[in-house]
Parts: sequence; C-alpha cells; structure tokens
Amino acid sequence: MASRATTSEPPSAGPFGAVILVGGRSSRMGADKALLDWGGRRAVDAVAETAREAGAALVLTAGGDYGLPFVPDPSPFAGPVAGVLAGLAALAAQGFDRGLVLAVDAPTLTATDLAPLLAAPAPGAMFEGFPLPMTAPCAPLPPDAEADWPLRRLAERLGLARLPCPDGAEARLSGANTPAERASLPPKPPR
Repeated sequence: MASRATTSEPPSAGPFGAVILVGGRSSRMGADKALLDWGGRRAVDAVAETAREAGAALVLTAGGDYGLPFVPDPSPFAGPVAGVLAGLAALAAQGFDRGLVLAVDAPTLTATDLAPLLAAPAPGAMFEGFPLPMTAPCAPLPPDAEADWPLRRLAERLGLARLPCPDGAEARLSGANTPAERASLPPKPPR
C-alpha cells in the first residue's frame, strides 16, 4: 500500500478501517469528484472525516493519492469492484477484519447514517437500494470476483445484510455526480 502516512504498526484503535473509492475525473461532471468543494473542504477530506467520526482507525483511498494512505485501483475503468477488493485487501494486511467502504461523491453522509451498518452482525451490511456505503469482511474475498462485476453482485457474494434506509438519508446516500445533484443535497451539518 502506498502512502504519505502509512506506518508498519498495527491499528491502535477501533475494530475497522475505511476505504474511500475515488474515481478521478467524472465524465458527467468534467472534474475530479474527490476535489470538489464541500463547505470549504475537499470532498475526499469530508468523507474521511466522517469515517473517522464513525470510528474508523485507518482511512485509505482506493484509486488515487489524495494525501491519505492509498491503494491503486488495478482496473480503474471497469467500475468500483476492483477498488473495493484492493482496499479491503489492504485493510486485511493492516490487521482489520472488516472495512467500511464509502463513495467519494457522498460527502454529506454523517456518522449517524453509518451507525446501522457498523452495528450489523458479520459479515457486513448495505442499505436496501444502496450498495454504497457498505461494511464488508476484509477476508476471505471471493476468489472469482471480476473487476467488471456490478457492485451489487459483489455485495451479494460477500453475504451482506440489506438494512432499511435510515429516515431522511436517501439524498445523502445517493451521492452527487452532476452540479444539479450537488445543489439538491442538504448541506453538511456544521461542526
């Protein structure tokens, strides 16, 4: 795992790590979604902060270096599955048994939104209708998983529970891929 901040020490706090999927430039937006301004912060930083608030002991990105520990996406144009698998494998190598997987284009998620996923029994969970965010086991991963699998198929193969969506969280869970979608999202709660 490449990093500006990686250490060889095992995680010192918390039972899980987090992976933020970053896809670079969006064909629908013409910009890197990780760098979009959300309340004076980069979207990737807003999502990382939420993961830490939820209890993640390590937050890394899958797909690019944004100043956090990161793993490259081995198939960046095939969809998110390769990045999910690479991120979970990196967390497993750091000693974590489960990972919280987040999309960088949902920076208005709150730690409260994530709590039901983190409280779900093993092996993990996703919200009904939303494959991300999810909690997933870091190992064993499906040995036949292909980069071009739909994310929902991976979630199914991982045996993730489907939880009801928290009240009022649909807009935050669905993310924002266009300026109009971004404008329709509620603001991130003030600190």
